Amino acid sequence: MLEITFYSSENRTPYTIEVAEDFLRWLAESDFMEIGVEHLTELEIDGETAKLEVVKLGRGNNSNRKRFRDFLLEAIALESDAVLNKVADAATKDEYRAIVYKLSKLQQLRKCMENEIYQYLQRV
Repeated sequence: MLEITFYSSENRTPYTIEVAEDFLRWLAESDFMEIGVEHLTELEIDGETAKLEVVKLGRGNNSNRKRFRDFLLEAIALESDAVLNKVADAATKDEYRAIVYKLSKLQQLRKCMENEIYQYLQRV
């Protein structure tokens, strides 16, 4: 499993989303990796100072947050269609989970992106 982590600028505990390697590969081949530029940033995390390569999310219509959100909403819409076409054929719970995995992770990312507590994103 690999991780995408959201950080606050207010010394809050980061929120990490674990993703499968194939999902991260899909993100890497999409526009997700083209959004924002990673900068070495000093953050306070749980009382400790760390320097991390992160993307500042920001606010407003031209922010990285909006660009990520727009990307995720479009990906969710496309994946929803794919899931609806496949879910009827799912015979087992494991098959169902495999079908909805990508959609579930996209929704997790979208919810974090919309939460303005988080000001930074780390793609590891």
